[in-house]
Amino acid sequence: MVKAKPFIKWVGGKTQLIEQIEANLPVNFNTWRDITYIEPFVGGGAVLFHMLQNYPNITRAVINDINPDLTNCYTIIKNSPKQLIEVLQELQKEYHKQNDYDKQKDFFLNKRKKFNNKKICAIENAALFIFLNRTCFNGLYRVNKAGAFNVPFGKYNNPTICDTDTILADSKLLQKVEILTGDFTQTLLYAEGTTLFYCDPPYRPLTATAAFTSYSKEGFDDSAQIRLKNFCDLIQAQGYSFILSNSDGRGNGTNDCFFDDLYINYQIERVFASRSINSIGSKRGKLSEILVRNYPETLASAHL
Repeated sequence: MVKAKPFIKWVGGKTQLIEQIEANLPVNFNTWRDITYIEPFVGGGAVLFHMLQNYPNITRAVINDINPDLTNCYTIIKNSPKQLIEVLQELQKEYHKQNDYDKQKDFFLNKRKKFNNKKICAIENAALFIFLNRTCFNGLYRVNKAGAFNVPFGKYNNPTICDTDTILADSKLLQKVEILTGDFTQTLLYAEGTTLFYCDPPYRPLTATAAFTSYSKEGFDDSAQIRLKNFCDLIQAQGYSFILSNSDGRGNGTNDCFFDDLYINYQIERVFASRSINSIGSKRGKLSEILVRNYPETLASAHL
């Protein structure tokens, strides 16, 4: 049986951190009943797919992202996976017919232009989103101030553009998921009963030059990080649980205490993940990140 997993490459994806995130889930989480699980910033969905496969007590899930192309992709995979696979198979066949770098690059640029023009149906939009993700440089998702995808072509010999098994496995899991598009704050309206939020916002840059990409034309600056903290306060006030990921300002030698001060009233755990997006090789590797939560005991503490 094929496991569900992210159907796209996503910079900042949480595959590297799943074990640490799981260890920091609320104590006895696996015995909770009828859980509502909410991700206000779903991104590539690594944590989502892990949670849905490993915790059958999650009976309802809600995901959100401000990127409408991304949430459209989730919706199409949920509702029309076979039609999406047909379009992707044709794209893969056409792309692999291009027998040199220049032809492949031209094919990519034409598809990128078509994607940005938006005069296409939802299924083709989802297919082109996946195609560009699999063939662009480093699998980045970056847009300019007008909201146009502008990542250059990446040189891959034989990329898998249509991963049929993953799409079908993801579609099956997404049947219990409600998909929203917009600001993260709207997700609080969908909390009910026993609810856990996992927040994975765009990370705060560790240096002035580290903001390599913008996932949306709106951006996510320090005022947005503070607004997110206020959102977490509302989660706390309404009696729900949350866990949040972000960069660790104290992990790069600058002793930046922005998050330590911001989340001073919550539990902060420092964890390590491998990151490889920096163009300077010496700056790749293990980086500390933070996990913030609003409950004292965790699954890991239960085993100590």
